[in-house]
Amino acid sequence: MSEVVKDTKIKLDDPRYDQNTYSGRAKHFFLTTNPLNLLASNEQLDEAKKIVEDYRHGIISKSGMTLDELWHAKYLYDSAFHPDTKEKMFILGRMSAQVPCNMLITGFMLTFYKTIPAIVFWQFVNQSFNSIVNYTNRSGDKPITNTDLMKSYAVATSAATATALALKAAVSKLPPIMGRFVPFAAVAGANCVNLPFMRWNEIRDGIAVFDKDGKRVGESSEAAKNAIAQVVLSRIGMAVPGMIIPPIIMNSLEKKPFMVKRPWLNSPIQIALCGVFLTFTTPMCCALFPQKSSIPVAKLDAKLREKLLHDGMKETDRVYFNKGL
Repeated sequence: MSEVVKDTKIKLDDPRYDQNTYSGRAKHFFLTTNPLNLLASNEQLDEAKKIVEDYRHGIISKSGMTLDELWHAKYLYDSAFHPDTKEKMFILGRMSAQVPCNMLITGFMLTFYKTIPAIVFWQFVNQSFNSIVNYTNRSGDKPITNTDLMKSYAVATSAATATALALKAAVSKLPPIMGRFVPFAAVAGANCVNLPFMRWNEIRDGIAVFDKDGKRVGESSEAAKNAIAQVVLSRIGMAVPGMIIPPIIMNSLEKKPFMVKRPWLNSPIQIALCGVFLTFTTPMCCALFPQKSSIPVAKLDAKLREKLLHDGMKETDRVYFNKGL
């Protein structure tokens, strides 16, 4: 039975599990990416926010609240509110929406990969969703203008569609199973384009960096590049099992008599397979890098590095930043 919270000594700004270990980060993201978080009402989210913010100010707002209830409120809060801006995030952009949304989109991409119109449509849908997620989970508190947002979206979506069509043409003379991997290759390539474009203002202007005590010491473009590279690798990792293994399974299943008689089962089976893989790969790949990442002073932008060295920091000291998701 969980103990009752009696004081405000727990550091809620730090996750419940050790973020210096992969297992601790994985446990953390299994909770924050839990699709069930999407079922929380606005009232429940606002209550969780109140519990967390009151606790941070030394107030236990719920009488008899247990430790598990406190951490449940914290994880519900983390799943719906941006860590930097503290604003409630658009529901489709939350990481808890990744599994249900991606299992549908990925399942349809893997099902309808044979015709050009289908490829164009599902790549457009996928990159539109990715753009929403990338914008919602951007690092830092610098707003992106509507003009920059539309430019980034147009370039990223066009690049993704062009990549898919080029790959479709390239594998046309190869064994049929190779065509099944076109969606994955297009998604992986598009992630390398979509994320940097959607978060271009971070590269241009820098993201907030902090010293070990949590004091903001400036903005860094180099930190932004590190953050975006880590997220790109995580996103590609999320896609690997769900977009590589189901096509292999389906290539075998489609030859079975029961599938020949019931071709309509193709899409539901692929969606279900994607859902199973994404349930695990989403939190496990989010955990590849610490959410609170760091970079040595020596690798920062020249002007910021000189400032920090002048303020007494050493080149081997590290500054910290939110990498985004």
